[in-house]
Amino acid sequence: MREVHFGGAHQLLRVATYNIHKGVQGLGPARRLEIHNLALAIETLDADIVCLQEVRAINRKEASYFTGWPELPQAEFLAPEGYDAVYRTNAVTRHGEHGNALLSRWPIIHERHEDMSDHRFEQRGLLHAELLVAGVSVHAIVVHFGLIPASRIRQTAQLKAYIAREVPRGAPLIVAGDFNDWGTRVRRLLRMEALHSFEGPRTLTYPSRYPVAQLDHIYARGLHPLSLAAPRGRVWSRMSDHLPLIAEFRMPHDALHKS
Repeated sequence: MREVHFGGAHQLLRVATYNIHKGVQGLGPARRLEIHNLALAIETLDADIVCLQEVRAINRKEASYFTGWPELPQAEFLAPEGYDAVYRTNAVTRHGEHGNALLSRWPIIHERHEDMSDHRFEQRGLLHAELLVAGVSVHAIVVHFGLIPASRIRQTAQLKAYIAREVPRGAPLIVAGDFNDWGTRVRRLLRMEALHSFEGPRTLTYPSRYPVAQLDHIYARGLHPLSLAAPRGRVWSRMSDHLPLIAEFRMPHDALHKS
């Protein structure tokens, strides 16, 4: 685990977002359980905050099919030792339910959920957690937007309204997840709210085997961006249809001084 230093230096904050495809890859009889590999992979990311999408709380069909299905809900199973874990359901299905989760090396002091479903065929939501990072309140929102472009525009508007209502204007904020946006419309709309993603070439995350698009993003307000990367290779391409995205930020000096 990465050692965290305080002193006179700014606090480094490492954030990851990962759509884990419910911990299973493949179709039909060829499908395979990847949740154990994902647990090891998430630990190697060494992130302070891990935002997860398509996380299963329970699935009775898969639990009976796979002999290695974990007894714990996936969010708790994936959390490295010493991390807090929160999960909220977005979708209820015939055999179980799944949604968003957040794993944090720092204490989670509050969490809430809001339904973002735009129509009855796609159940979506956001998970909002307030963390205490080096004595500073940091807000993190995990999202999974819809597949239809018009739905994403409406969900972006809902997200902006939620932030205005629930997040103090001066508080550091992270918004991360699978935005399902193949273009730049969502990015442009969020930039109007002072939520900035990393500039420069796209960091491709989908599909994991041969990435051609960046569907996963990490936006921030009140944090200084340092780096953005997505690990590549056969190991990562086997575990999910998305690659994880990892960003590093520095906490502003004035926020640390106030703590």
